[in-house]
Amino acid sequence: MADSAHSQVFRDGLLDGQVCVVSGAGSGLGRETALELARLGATVVACGRREEPLAETAELAAGLPGSFEHECLDIREEEPVGRFFDGLLERHGRLDVLVNNAGGQFLSPAEAISPKGFKTVIDLNVLGTWLMTHAAATKAFIPQGGGKVLSVTLSPHNGMPGMVHSGAARAAVENMMRTLAVEWARFGIKTVALAAGQFATETLLTKYPQVVVDNLERSIPIGRAGRPEEMAWLVAYLVSPAGDFYSGTTITLDGARDNWAGPWPPQAIATDAGDPVAEERRPK
Repeated sequence: MADSAHSQVFRDGLLDGQVCVVSGAGSGLGRETALELARLGATVVACGRREEPLAETAELAAGLPGSFEHECLDIREEEPVGRFFDGLLERHGRLDVLVNNAGGQFLSPAEAISPKGFKTVIDLNVLGTWLMTHAAATKAFIPQGGGKVLSVTLSPHNGMPGMVHSGAARAAVENMMRTLAVEWARFGIKTVALAAGQFATETLLTKYPQVVVDNLERSIPIGRAGRPEEMAWLVAYLVSPAGDFYSGTTITLDGARDNWAGPWPPQAIATDAGDPVAEERRPK
């Protein structure tokens, strides 16, 4: 996707003049989101904890219609977050969209998670999202009379064994977006949570246990993992004027995984019923 200067979905110049912040833009969903916004003409100001992956994204963004700049930032630290937005506003004079994509977790049985480990995940996913959102609102959106906050969370919502810390954190972010959509509507601010299911990112494919990776597609009703550009397209749609009436909701993008784990009908039922499609999708 990154080698094209044109979006596969949207018209050229759709986001000309928009200034967008994307956190966690050094890899995965954040990287592809930043690139898609730049393809559509936006000025993208990216941040992340490490310089090297951000610089790689910058190389991929070179030559795209929009512009791309980046800065190392720990979103859990209030003063650096404030300076980040102060510098952005000094350079560009406005901010239109904040994409809270940065986050993180680790796979662990609940009984093995230490208080420190739990706090680390909460600080990154909840406190970091709050600091970025609050700074964007108070420094840019409220003074200028509007803006959009899109915060990436997780699907499924029916409990994620091995991820109790992340489940708690992402539920907090979703409620944060719902609450702020009401409280800050008077300032023209719209807030939406984007619950991402299993996407075939490098992190998922290389950092998670192989048994999880091997069974990933069989756990998703449509039979495949998401592609990072599919999340980027959703973000671009919401950033555009087409997304102006979305606020206070959670949009789930997960191939129906939020509703059911695996194909339907299940293997045993499909065998009895002679379902040829289900038979084709059986593990070999």
